[in-house]
Amino acid sequence: MMRMIPFTLENGETVLGVEVNLPKTNLLAITTDKGYIMCGALDVALLNERLKHREIIAGRAVGVRTLEELMEAPLESVTFTAEKLGIVAGMKGSDALRLML
Repeated sequence: MMRMIPFTLENGETVLGVEVNLPKTNLLAITTDKGYIMCGALDVALLNERLKHREIIAGRAVGVRTLEELMEAPLESVTFTAEKLGIVAGMKGSDALRLML
């Protein structure tokens, strides 16, 4: 099963959450036009190393089970390009999304 949910941030901007229910796990992502945050399935090292030329703006939060938790969780790691926008590890997911708008 898959669901898509719009979330309105504190500044009034809307982002889109996507949840994919797979056997024994869920894939969670919340996206803007510029970048996204995702659950622990995101491989930030791959984005930073092998896909560096794409300059992907992304952050990873671990231990989250719902889109709502992803919004509130601190990011465990972020891409180099996300850091250029001021997004850092430890930042709350919703705060990082605001910087991606």
